Amino acid sequence: MTAATADIDARAAGLGLFEKWLSVWVGAAILAGIAIGNAAPELFSSLAGIEYASVNLVVAVLIWAMIFPMMVAVDFGAVRRVGDKPKGLIITLVVNWLIKPFTMAALGVLFFDIVFADLIAPADAQQYIAGLILLGAAPCTAMVFVWSQLTKGDPAYTLVQVAANDLIMIIAFAPIVALLLGVTDIAVPWETLLLSVALYVIVPLAAGAFVRHRLLATHGGNEGTVSDFTGRLKPLSIIGLLLTVLLLFGFQAETIVARPLLIALIAAPIIVQSYGIFLIAYGWAKAWKLPHAVAAPCALIGTSNFFELAVAVAIGLFGLGSGAALATVVGVLVEVPVMLSLVAIANRTRGSFEQVN
Repeated sequence: MTAATADIDARAAGLGLFEKWLSVWVGAAILAGIAIGNAAPELFSSLAGIEYASVNLVVAVLIWAMIFPMMVAVDFGAVRRVGDKPKGLIITLVVNWLIKPFTMAALGVLFFDIVFADLIAPADAQQYIAGLILLGAAPCTAMVFVWSQLTKGDPAYTLVQVAANDLIMIIAFAPIVALLLGVTDIAVPWETLLLSVALYVIVPLAAGAFVRHRLLATHGGNEGTVSDFTGRLKPLSIIGLLLTVLLLFGFQAETIVARPLLIALIAAPIIVQSYGIFLIAYGWAKAWKLPHAVAAPCALIGTSNFFELAVAVAIGLFGLGSGAALATVVGVLVEVPVMLSLVAIANRTRGSFEQVN
């Protein structure tokens, strides 16, 4: 890579106006969603009806816009070399499938059956635990590309980690959910799961690869052109994120306003889980002396959730107005500010990883 190309990459990866004040924009999107959802609930009812196989197509388009710039940045030449660095993938898979679902279920039982037992009816508590289990069993896909970009993570390695999770999710999601819910005949919407993977990974990846190929072909293979292109598209990712947050909170706006204490109670175990999982994965990555560009997205993938899938399955299994569906939406409420704080932690500790590489 030339010095000029490296400079372009640095500028493209830096934090601009949108990224620097992302927590402010997210807060505004949450408030706007709640306000509009209460003022015009029929609008969100109409938007909720635009779906196929329980996948809301409006949200799918926004998520596609969110991750497309990162897909263009993926260098498939680097993807072929990911096998040379298996440690980050091992951490991601162990944390996501052997630790995270079970700690989330344990925290759900601890908080709702013991800590909050006097505040919540037992039947309602079981609904909230079910929603938490769905969150814990659905590791992140689309959103992690945003978190990876904000920590200057390796996009090719992030892609491989996400792809591996998606493949395992097809096989492991239903058995883990069934086990943790104590149900042997749970009806998991496979069509929803497969369509979600296609919409959030396969289609934008193919489009990104095509655009990358055309950019390189028309500019003599200059990688700086790709970096400049993705840098200009960065606001598209943030706008997609903000509109997605607005819609999800609009869908549950009336419940959120009517029962604010309940929202806080549901958020408590999710917050504990998020920081705990991040510390496990990030600390493990540091102990294994992984480069920060791998360690940061590795930890963030384990911490973040595939909330689109969790919400869809909760609605399909328990209903739109169920406690399980509400718990998955609260997961979104908690995830965005928590993940932004973890991105800040990862960025501030970058130097300690550079010292051990």
